[in-house]
Amino acid sequence: MKRLPPLPALHTFLVTAQCCNFTRAAELLHLTQGAVSRQIAGLEDHLGYPLFQRQARGLSLTAQGREMLPRIQQIFSLIEEAVEKVGTKREALQLKAPTCVMRWLLPRLMQWQAERPDVPVELTTTVQYGVDFRREEFDAAVIYGSQPGSGQVAHHLFDEQLTPVCSQQLKAGPLPLESPADLARHTLLHPTRDDQDWRTWLRAAEVTLDKLGSGHHFDTLDLALSVAAQGNGVALGDWSLIGEDLATGRLVAPFDLRVPTGGAYFLVYPERPAPSPQLLELGNWLMSQARAADEQLPK
Repeated sequence: MKRLPPLPALHTFLVTAQCCNFTRAAELLHLTQGAVSRQIAGLEDHLGYPLFQRQARGLSLTAQGREMLPRIQQIFSLIEEAVEKVGTKREALQLKAPTCVMRWLLPRLMQWQAERPDVPVELTTTVQYGVDFRREEFDAAVIYGSQPGSGQVAHHLFDEQLTPVCSQQLKAGPLPLESPADLARHTLLHPTRDDQDWRTWLRAAEVTLDKLGSGHHFDTLDLALSVAAQGNGVALGDWSLIGEDLATGRLVAPFDLRVPTGGAYFLVYPERPAPSPQLLELGNWLMSQARAADEQLPK
């Protein structure tokens, strides 16, 4: 296989062929006229045929030169396109979030990707509520807790507020839910393996249930809410995470009492290195989505 000619010489040929003048080509290439002439001569020697006819009044392309020119133009157009695409391609933002916030976060990330396909986001879900940027390679995370860790920039999204939810059929069924005391006649669905959330809400409602732990326990909030939507019990939901379920009628909140737990959801990212403009844009967008969702919830 014959060795390919050097790329700089081909570029010199392209520029020279477009103006058919060594002096003008030298100006465009920021070379001396002699350097351009030597590159063209070297390229012709390499190829074994002339590319230009030297005339007293300038240059003209030979038959071989005319045949080569459009091919060389195409090659450099492809190179230019490749450089431009690689230069504008963005690395996906790496985002971590607990599974309990997925019913709020995932639809919004899908909307973000539809609106901003140039800023892709790769989401990693976990049962953990926090993040350690020293050991985990994420650009940002949505976390749950009372206080973000040190070394993190934190943006508050929304507070956790607990309230019972169930299907409309169960609420209006043979054992209607008219007051918190009526919960004693229904199966309680626990979003965690302990009873702490229900205890917190019942304490605020001033209700005591004899068999609080006799209901069903789940590993995630989403599972508990799905069972509640099927009419198989009453789950304890987070007011900010069930907006879509309430809006569609998939779930109803039989009581007005919403109990803050002191926990909240935050968008966090490391203080160092400084966040990228794309991450800041995504963060601002998610915060605006949280504000809009809060305004749409029933008060």
